[in-house]
Amino acid sequence: MAEVSSTLVDLLRHGEPVGGVKFRGHTDDPLSGQGWAQMRAAVQGEKQWEAVVSSPLLRCAVFAGELAERLGLPWESEPRFREIGFGDWEGRTPEELMHSDPDRLDRLWRDPARNTPPGGEGLEAFAARVEAGWSELLRRHEGRKILLVAHGGVNRVILCHALQIPLHNMFRLEVPFAAMSRIRVLGSGAEALPQLVFHGSPQP
Repeated sequence: MAEVSSTLVDLLRHGEPVGGVKFRGHTDDPLSGQGWAQMRAAVQGEKQWEAVVSSPLLRCAVFAGELAERLGLPWESEPRFREIGFGDWEGRTPEELMHSDPDRLDRLWRDPARNTPPGGEGLEAFAARVEAGWSELLRRHEGRKILLVAHGGVNRVILCHALQIPLHNMFRLEVPFAAMSRIRVLGSGAEALPQLVFHGSPQP
């Protein structure tokens, strides 16, 4: 009987960016000092990854590149793991939108699949590109342990895909800054079996 491959992927959300909590999307803010501290705490003691993959946005890529260099690992930036675009809501805080557009904000939290922010990227298109990047990552790194540094939206889509959770329920998954989730994928291709090993806690 052929041995079944086992691929481990740690999904790490970026830490706090400069400017704090916002609908940031494609806005390319770097990590704050607090964000750097959160990320360093999140990876403390981890030395078994074989490669690092990240979103190209600064709040992910700069840390991922530094970590890969420090650990002597290959690092690749994957544009399909860029965060969803929030259109006219880019750069605005949830508190601002709770005052200016509370009904639309509530509908987004409850069903993001049918309530795209004005000018924003549709959830189905976003999920399709993330899932394509995920499938490629699993194909290229089968049997290895990988760190993927990405975003709250990206990591939620991957978790929903792996666990067969409907996309409209994605915001039921809490993904704080610098939180890590581990997915084990047994086998490959159409026969692959994803398993959630753990789902992380917020970092101090």
